[in-house]
Amino acid sequence: MKLLRYIAAASLGVLSLSACTDLDETLYDQVGTQNYYNTKMDVQRAVFRPFEHAFWSIQSRHVLNELTADQLITPTRDGWWDDGGKWRRLHYHQWNVEDGGDAQTEWNGCFQGIMQCNYVIEDLEILDPAKFGFSQAEFDNLKAQNRALRAWFYLRLLDAFRNVPLAVSFKDVSQNTETQVEPRVIYEFIENELKDCVELLSKKEALGTNANIQGQWTKASAAALLVRLYLNAAVYIGEEHYTDCERVAQDILSGTYGAYQLADRWDAPFDWNNDNCDEVIFGFPASQGYSYWHYQGDTYWWTVPARARYYFGDAKAKGGDHNTKYAASPSYDLNGDLYTYELGMPIQNFRKYPGDERMKLYRNLGDNKREGMFLFGYLEYVDEDGQTKRVRAPEQPYDLYIRDAVGKFQGLDPDRWPADKNSSLPNGDHNSGWHFAKYPFYSDEDSHQMESDFTEIRLAEIVYSLAESKLRAGKKGDAAKLLNSVRKRNYPVANHEDVLYSPEGKVELTEKEMLDEWGREFFAESRRRVDLIRFGKFSSGTWWDKTPDADKHTEIFPIMRPILNANPKLEQNPGYNK
Repeated sequence: MKLLRYIAAASLGVLSLSACTDLDETLYDQVGTQNYYNTKMDVQRAVFRPFEHAFWSIQSRHVLNELTADQLITPTRDGWWDDGGKWRRLHYHQWNVEDGGDAQTEWNGCFQGIMQCNYVIEDLEILDPAKFGFSQAEFDNLKAQNRALRAWFYLRLLDAFRNVPLAVSFKDVSQNTETQVEPRVIYEFIENELKDCVELLSKKEALGTNANIQGQWTKASAAALLVRLYLNAAVYIGEEHYTDCERVAQDILSGTYGAYQLADRWDAPFDWNNDNCDEVIFGFPASQGYSYWHYQGDTYWWTVPARARYYFGDAKAKGGDHNTKYAASPSYDLNGDLYTYELGMPIQNFRKYPGDERMKLYRNLGDNKREGMFLFGYLEYVDEDGQTKRVRAPEQPYDLYIRDAVGKFQGLDPDRWPADKNSSLPNGDHNSGWHFAKYPFYSDEDSHQMESDFTEIRLAEIVYSLAESKLRAGKKGDAAKLLNSVRKRNYPVANHEDVLYSPEGKVELTEKEMLDEWGREFFAESRRRVDLIRFGKFSSGTWWDKTPDADKHTEIFPIMRPILNANPKLEQNPGYNK
C-alpha cells in the first residue's frame, strides 16, 4: 500500500479529454512511450497514475447519488448553502442542461480517467515484461489493473447517463465512437472486460494480507463490479440478471476469488487501519501528506458542523474547518410529530431496531478508537482553559442543538419548536438535520488521525446483493440469513431475537424492508440513487419536501451544455432540452 501512495504522490499531471473525441497526444519535453519506460518502477508508476485521478473523481459521484435521493439533504442554513438554488434543484429533481456542474464533472472526470487508462493499456501492449523483470503473470496483472479501472469508470457512466460514447484507444481515435452507443454496448463491454480481468488479476490468498494489495484490483474486486452490473441490469438494459448476480456473489463469498470475511464491528471497514480489514475488497489508499479525497469537501469532510473540530479535539484543523453540506433528511415536522413517509427519514429507519451501535453519539475514545456514527443534540467539549463549552453556529450567536428536523430553531431550548412551521430545504439553520461521521475524525492526540483508506467495495455489499437476488427469487429465508450475518454486529446479542430477520429473529423480511436495510447498512456510501431506481422509487417516490416526478427521465442525468457544444454529434438524453 505504501508503494501505491508514493506512486500517487509522485504521479504525472492529469491527461485531459476534450469532448471525448479530441484525443491527439501532446508530448511535453519529448517524454513519450519510447523513452519514458526505463525501470520497473516506471512501469508501476504509469499503471497506477490513473488511480489517483479515480480517487479524486469519487466526489461528483457522491453528490449525484446522495443529494438526489431520499436520505441526505443540503438545507439552507442561516444564509449558507443556497448557491442560487443548486442543491434544491438536485433534491427536487429539477436540474437541467445549463445547471448541473456535478453531472458535468462526473462525465468529464470519468472520460478523463478512461483515456488515462487507454493510454497505459496501449503502452503496456508494446512493452517486453522480461526487460523490466516482470514474470508474465505479474505483467498480466498490471495490464488488467487499468482495464478493470476503465470498466469501473464506464459502469459509473452507464449508471449516470446510460447513453455514452465508447472510447477504447488513446492513440487511434478511429477505434472510438463519436456518438453515443446503446446502453447494451457499454454493458457488454464492461461485462466482457471484467470477465477477462477476473482471469488475469491476482488473488488474495489469505486473510490478513489486505495491506499488501490495497489499492489494486484483484479477482474478487473485479468480480464485485460484475455483481454491481448484474444487480442493476434491469435498470441499465431492461433485462434482469439476478441469477448471474447470485452466481458471482456466491462465488465471492465462497472464496473462489480470494479470502475475505466480514468484520465484527460496523466501523472496521472505515477505521484508520482498514487496510488490514478483510471486509474491504477494494479501497483507495489514503493518508495525510498524500491523497485523502474522502476527507475533503464533497464527500465526508462536510458531513459535520462547521466548528466540529473543537468537539473532535482537532484544534489544529489539519484538514481545515468543516462545513455543513450534508445532513440526514428529517424524521419530525416542526410540531415535533413524526412524519409518515415511506421513504427518507433515515434516522427513524435506524431507530426502528433498538440498540443499534451506529446510533450512539459520535465520540472519540482516545487511542485511535471511536463509537457511534451520528452527531446530534449539544456537542460539548472542554476548551484550553478547562471550561466546558458547546459547539456553536459559525456566524450566529447560538449553541447548536442538532435535531432530526429542519427549521429555524436558532437558540431555542431543546423542548421548544419554532413558530415558523415551514420545514423545507430553503428554510433551515445550523441545528437542522443530524450530522454523521462514517469515517472517523480522530483528535490531535491520536497517532492515526485521518489515516483511513477510502473503502470502495466491501464484502457486505456482496452479501446484500446476494440476499436481494435470493429474495427476488422467492428464497426469503436464505436472504434473511445472509442479511443477519451482517446485521447482528450492529446490535447487542440480547436484542437479536427482536432485530434479526425470520427465521433467526422476529422481523419479517419484505421488499420494502430490503430497501430500508440497504439504506441503513450503506448510509451515505454514494449508492442510494441507484438503489431507489432499482426498487422503482426514485422518480415515483415521496419523501420529505419531495413529491413524485412527472415521469422517469430524471433517472438519468442530461448531457451538460458545454459537453454538447464541444461535440455536436452527441445526442441529448430523453426528456431534456436539446
